[in-house]
Order: sequence, then C-alpha cells, then structure tokens
Amino acid sequence: MTFVVTLAGVLIAGVFGWLTFGPKPVPPPPPQLTAEARAYLGNQKLSNVHMQAAESYAQGRLIEILGDVTNAGNRNVKVVEVTCVFRDYSMRELTRERVFVVGSGSGPLAPGQKKSFRLPFDTIPDSWNQAKPGLVIAQIQFE
Repeated sequence: MTFVVTLAGVLIAGVFGWLTFGPKPVPPPPPQLTAEARAYLGNQKLSNVHMQAAESYAQGRLIEILGDVTNAGNRNVKVVEVTCVFRDYSMRELTRERVFVVGSGSGPLAPGQKKSFRLPFDTIPDSWNQAKPGLVIAQIQFE
C-alpha cells in the first residue's frame, strides 16, 4: 500500500514538474505586413525622431525615442508598429524591440493627421552604442 502511495506521489510530482518546467510552446510570430499594408507603407512618415535619456524610478537608465508619425495616405490607420533595432559599437545588432506608435490606446490615425509618439526603453544592454536605433515599420492595420 505504501508503495502505491509513494509511486502515485512521485508520478504526480513528475507530471507537475514537467508541466511547470518542461518545454514551453513556441510563441506565435508577430503579425507581418500584408500586401495591402506593404503597398501603403510609403504613406506612413516618421519625422522629428530624437532620443532623450532620464533616470527611471528604479534608479536605472530610461531611454526615450520621441517623434511624429503622419498618415499621408487616404485611409484610416488603427495600428502602426515599428521595430527598433539597437546596435553595439561594432554595429552588430544587440536587441530589437517591437512597439506601437499608433494603436494600443492612442486611437486611430486619420488621413493627413500627425501624432506624436514616445517609446520608453529601460532594458537596453550596456554595450549599446548610444546612437539612435534603426526604426522600421513592422505592421500597419486599417480600420
């Protein structure tokens, strides 16, 4: 009887451990530019892009990328997402962050409209070259 209880306990602990610490499912890839969005890409203009640094509340470094996005096309845009690529002093890619400049609470961008954006980063590696990251539009969604 004790053997069965012990075996059941080991089996339950093994299943729990495997579910907790075992292989994790691969996250789905981020949305890609559709053919429609790729054709509209030239209508999304990033301008006045600059950086500023500040101390975060946790005594860390907070880097902010600020700028404007303009919808020069004729469609309402509900999401514009950019990929920010940070590099080291040898120009090797250190990290890339995908962030919203339109959407995620900021509301849509109507044709001809311009909106300011602020992208805060507090996890950039210390080997970053301190240069403005490359910004590439990664996704556009329409209303």
